Amino acid sequence: MTDMPPASAKILYIEDNAENRLLIRRVLEAEGYTVILAPNAKDGVARAMADPPDLILMDINLPETDGYTTTAQIKATPGLEGIKVVALTANVMKGDREKTLAAGCDGYIQKPIDVDQLPRQIARYLES
Repeated sequence: MTDMPPASAKILYIEDNAENRLLIRRVLEAEGYTVILAPNAKDGVARAMADPPDLILMDINLPETDGYTTTAQIKATPGLEGIKVVALTANVMKGDREKTLAAGCDGYIQKPIDVDQLPRQIARYLES
């Protein structure tokens, strides 16, 4: 018996790096999640509005509009404000985690991603 959420859990991953998108999709789909990909903030917000996911994973270092601004936009959008946003980021300097959480993110997962831990981390965010 697993403690993973049902396979119907839908995750939106906003990430400009194609290799990272593919890796996260493979890892999470292998666990039964539905993964929707967006290559930039604008596309990610549009996808979230069109079909709200259960969880949003987002790179903080996005081109054009960064993850901090995008998180604030998502949290201010009616119908999306209750969706958890988790930053996946290589920003690991002192204060980066705090800045990410202050921007409205509900969590923070450090890159490089530990593919063995990621499904459990995602399950915890979906359950809380």
